[in-house]
Amino acid sequence: MIDFDEEIARFKPSLEVEAVEDAIVKADLTDMTDIMLEMIKNMKAE
Repeated sequence: MIDFDEEIARFKPSLEVEAVEDAIVKADLTDMTDIMLEMIKNMKAE
């Protein structure tokens, strides 16, 4: 049987996952709301 306490004690998260997490948090991603707001701003400026 699996000893879950032992497995948890040996668990070490992947460094790759941590690096990806940091990259996602720090990224300035444009979403649909940003695009729509920019389009509305451009329409009002014309």
